[in-house]
Amino acid sequence: MALLQPKRTKYRKVFKGKRTGVSTRGNNVSFGQFGLKAMESGWLSSRQLESARRAMAHYTQRGGRIWIRAFPDKPVTKHPAESRMGSGKGDVEGYVAVMKPGQLIFEMGAVTEEIAKEALRLAAHKLPIATRFVEKR
Repeated sequence: MALLQPKRTKYRKVFKGKRTGVSTRGNNVSFGQFGLKAMESGWLSSRQLESARRAMAHYTQRGGRIWIRAFPDKPVTKHPAESRMGSGKGDVEGYVAVMKPGQLIFEMGAVTEEIAKEALRLAAHKLPIATRFVEKR
């Protein structure tokens, strides 16, 4: 299981940031015919994205094309269990993609609408945020 993460980063640890506002970029279906759009803000971990991608690929029997529009580039830190308070920021535990309402998470192409709808529905069950099925206009 090859999880998505940056090859290298300028800074090892980053601030949490705010989860407000809507997506102004990456909110149109550009590559495929169908897409899965985020309807609320939140973080998607690289494990959640990989799990959703595998669900889609399994349902389509690796037919069609899948584009992952969300890239987990934000490091999330965590202290080890039963460690005392303080002593700075914890070690990097994994990477997350920051989602805002309107941003596309996945796109699909070269499949029928019924197959795409069901595959993206299965993928949406793996994600912690509300999503919507969208088509290219």
